[in-house]
Amino acid sequence: MAKRRRLTAPDAAELEQLEAGFAAKPSISPFEANPTTPPIAQVAAEAATLNGMAAVTDRATLAKDQGDAARWRDAQDAGLVAEMVPIDQIDADFLRRDRMVDDEEAMSELLESLRSNGLRTPIEVTKTEDGYGLISGYRRLDAFRRLAGGDPKFAQIPAFVRQAGAGQGAYVSMVEENELRSNLSPYERGRIAVLAVGQGVFPSTEAAVDVLFAASSKAKRSKVRSFAVVHEALGDLLQYPVALSEKAGLRIAAAIRDGAQAKLREALSRGEATDPKSELTVIEAALKDAPAPTQEKPRGGRPKQIQRLPIQTLPKGGELRAEVSAGELRIHLRGRTLSVDEAARLLERLVEHLG
Repeated sequence: MAKRRRLTAPDAAELEQLEAGFAAKPSISPFEANPTTPPIAQVAAEAATLNGMAAVTDRATLAKDQGDAARWRDAQDAGLVAEMVPIDQIDADFLRRDRMVDDEEAMSELLESLRSNGLRTPIEVTKTEDGYGLISGYRRLDAFRRLAGGDPKFAQIPAFVRQAGAGQGAYVSMVEENELRSNLSPYERGRIAVLAVGQGVFPSTEAAVDVLFAASSKAKRSKVRSFAVVHEALGDLLQYPVALSEKAGLRIAAAIRDGAQAKLREALSRGEATDPKSELTVIEAALKDAPAPTQEKPRGGRPKQIQRLPIQTLPKGGELRAEVSAGELRIHLRGRTLSVDEAARLLERLVEHLG
């Protein structure tokens, strides 16, 4: 039978020798700065660790850059990024402008501000086949053009490039900006609605007013329609239309609806007005001789619906415009002068046709 070996615990000296032996072996951890680790192994381990960390950092940076680029493209497509656009590539007459009168004193202040502080609010443009069409910022563009002659830094202007085209959105942007910056006059509001219809952007003045002044109350939109009537009937003869007060404009519109257009046009065509006050005097004198307005039963403030027919261009010059409403037909001849005899013969033809 084999003899069992008796196990004895090591003494202190033997334990010290064991510990010294373990310490002498190379470490497999690259993070331990052990002087016994072979240098090449330590360098390789550190390089591998750093490469792994760098790869993670690069992926995070790349993801952030890609996200930023996508957001930038989205903002640019939405017209939220200002770009430097050459002023000679911008068509200022791309839209019919709603502002009729330029304040030279205000323009002088704007010029001085641009020289001192630059442009704080970019203009709005839309791309066209030949460059850019101006949507809003007419005065700012005009100021840059005045300054560019003496300072080349004004040859380009900061602009938001919108995907608006020449449709309803472009007109809404123009009107909204002018309403916020400096209120349009009542006449300018009615006029731009008529002009937008003439450009084929809206089917009728009523529709134009509803879209362009959607944020306004029903009462205000009704007043805009009244000034649109004034512009349609007298716009080519009025010399100081922007000076018309709201009260005067509404009274003129009511008189036009009641048949006073001919008298008003006759009075204004004499050209006696030399300033806003004298023009209003001429109008008031004509209204005194006009028929008394008919009293119509209120219908809840709903405007009369008017259907405009397509404009007919005459071969020998001028154009015919017509609009039909309940119980009424209006025909306007513009850009052509008829004698009294010619007008009489034309009326006779209508009588024969209508019977």
